Order: sequence, then structure tokens, then C-alpha cells
Amino acid sequence: MTTVDPNFAETEDRAARRARLFTRINAADKWFQVLGLSWLTPVLKAAAGDNPAAQMKEIWRLLAVPVIAILAFLMLWGVLAPKVQTSLGAVPGPAQVWAEAITLHEDAQAKAESKAKFEAQVAKLNERRIEQGQEAVARAYTGAPTYYQQIWTSIQTVFFGFLIATVVAVPLGIAAGLSPIANAALNPLIQIFKPVSPLAWLPIVTMIVSALAASNDGLLPKSFVISAVTVTLCSLWPTLINTALGVASIDKDLVNVSKVLKMNTWTKITKLVLPSALPLIFTGLRLSLGVGWMVLIAAEMLAQNPGLGKFVWDEFQNGSSSSLARIMVAVLTIGVIGFLLDRVMYALQSLFTFTNTR
Repeated sequence: MTTVDPNFAETEDRAARRARLFTRINAADKWFQVLGLSWLTPVLKAAAGDNPAAQMKEIWRLLAVPVIAILAFLMLWGVLAPKVQTSLGAVPGPAQVWAEAITLHEDAQAKAESKAKFEAQVAKLNERRIEQGQEAVARAYTGAPTYYQQIWTSIQTVFFGFLIATVVAVPLGIAAGLSPIANAALNPLIQIFKPVSPLAWLPIVTMIVSALAASNDGLLPKSFVISAVTVTLCSLWPTLINTALGVASIDKDLVNVSKVLKMNTWTKITKLVLPSALPLIFTGLRLSLGVGWMVLIAAEMLAQNPGLGKFVWDEFQNGSSSSLARIMVAVLTIGVIGFLLDRVMYALQSLFTFTNTR
């Protein structure tokens, strides 16, 4: 009669559990990369006992080195900032900028409470009027927008302009990639308009939108439309160019197969062209969103449209002792949001393609 060694069975079961754990860690690594948290993978593997020495090297490269670089930057900033005097005083260091960020947060909370109080008073007033048989009145809160509201306005604007750019650029890119005639027609226009600065587009867009919409009674405010269209005009080119390149670089054997199968144009585009060109299309989309975000801030500053750009310009014009620190808070906010927007696009790219681009 054959007996099974209990110790061997226990060892085998432990190895199976470790194998399942490593499989889960490797599966999670894809999303860690999407979120910019790739350093978590070697940390988890080291904790699970997978070659701790090799994992420590990865932790050093992916986590320790960036943290040291950030700390060195903050120290250098803190040392050099007080030595630079401007018309608004010394350049604020990290501590002053952090304190101003907290002040902006507290100010946003206070404004939110003030708005809620105003709306409660209007609601109470309308209740009394209705009880007296009178019509309710509509009164809008006219207080200044909070810092978070200006952030949200900018995010909405950039996504609206980016969406329009995508709707325009992807079909044109597919046409340019499939047809040499379409490519010859579009190429000179791309080369001429791609380098145009948003500061050049903005006056033209402002005049056209103002001519078409004489008031703000439309579905969208004029300032919103002006900023969004400026974003569209400057951000559609990376998507158009990368889409055309992705479509044109499809394997010729696949194109020949589509001819043999006698695919119609729609089937060819949806079943062959788009799946093959998606990695480059998403690369173009990521570039376009980044360009759009930079363009938007400049457009908001120049046109004084609501958003982070206007906040920066208003603080510059304000000239108070805290203005420079607030501007630096906005600069850091713009950078962080730009990073998060790129991560959003990379997450979508990871869902729809098999590319390893980071």
C-alpha cells in the first residue's frame, strides 16, 4: 500500500498557493503600470518571498530613486527660493506653497457653505411665496467660483474640445491612411495648420463664436465654446497624423485578405483597419489630450475665460503677498491633472489594445 508523505503534500500545497499569489500579482501589475504605481509589484513580490534581492533592486529603481529625486528637488527649491526676490516678494518655498494650498481648500469649503446657505434661504423664501399664492423666484448664486470649480471647468472644457477633435481627426486619419488621394489632399493642410499657436487661433475663434452667438443664452456659454474650439483646433493634429500612420502601416497581407473576402468598406474599417491601427491611434489621442490641456490654460489666460488659466492670470494681476504661492499651487495642479489625464488615456489604451507603451 502506497502512503503519501504529509510533509510533501503540505509543501506541494504551499507551492500551489504561492504560484496562485504570483499569478495575481502579475495580473495586477498591468493596472499598477496604468496608475503609475509599478513599484508596488516588486514590493508585493518581495513580501511573497520571490527573490527578495532582485525585487529590492527593482524597488530601488522604481520607488527609492524617484522619491530621492523629488526630495532633492524640494530641498533645492526650499534653499534657493528665498534668495530670489520679485515684485511680489521672495519666491515661496514648498512650505509656503503647501500652506497656500490648504488656504485655497478652506476657502473653497467656506464658499460652498455660503452657497448652500444662500440656496437654503432662497428655498425658504419660495416656500413662503407659494404659501401666499405667489410664484417662486429664481435667484442664482453670484459668488466667486471656488478653486475646485475652476479646476472642474477646465477639465470639462478640455474633454469637450478633445472629443470634437477626436470625432474630426479619426475619420480623416482613416481616409488619409487608406487613400493616397486623400492623403495628398490633407497633407499640405496638416503641414500648414499644425504649427499654428493657440494664441493665433484664439482671436479668430473669439470673433466667429461671438458673431454666431450674440448672447450667452445658448446651451453652452460663449467662453466655454471659445476655449473648447481653440483646444480642438490645436489638438486634433497628433491624432490625425498617428491615425493615418497606423492605417497606412497595416500588414499588406491583411489588406489582400480583405480583397479576397470582398469586404465592403465599413466591414474593412471596423474588422481590419481599426483593430490593427488602435495602438497608434491611442498614441495620437494621448498626445492630443496633452496638447489640448496645455493649449487650454493659455487660452483661458489670454481670453479670461473661466478655469485654471484665468485663476493664474487673476492672481498675477492681483499682486498680493500670497499671489505667487497661489500661482505655484495652480502650476502644480496643472501638472498633476496633466499626468492623470495621460493615465486615463493609457487605461483606455490598455483595455482596447495589446500595446506595452507606457
